[in-house]
Amino acid sequence: QVQLVESGGGSVQAGGSLRLSCAASTYHYGDYCMGWFRQAPGSQREGVAAIDLDGSTSYADSVKGRFTVSRGNANTLTLQMNSLQPEDTAMYYCAARPWGLLTGCPRLRSEYNYWGQGTQVTVSS
Repeated sequence: QVQLVESGGGSVQAGGSLRLSCAASTYHYGDYCMGWFRQAPGSQREGVAAIDLDGSTSYADSVKGRFTVSRGNANTLTLQMNSLQPEDTAMYYCAARPWGLLTGCPRLRSEYNYWGQGTQVTVSS
């Protein structure tokens, strides 16, 4: 069982930045595919950014060039969000899935096994 705890959300004005963090409780963090998802009220959950075991990354078109996902030390996943816009307002979730020889990493698909409780990001115009 893996527990994921997000932090770093808050309220900013358009054009501002936030840095989200996700702490993963596992000794095998390097064996997990990791991703960030978001869900706005009345909308479906969408994949925002993901990182594979080899460090390769995937981004939703809407955040390319503005968001950066990375693996930090101490089992931490981060999402640096720059040039935030009101449409980025959502609850942001961290997700994890063990890498599989047959399945690989789900990247921006929601086929993750473990999810955090989420952290709210609100961007005002």
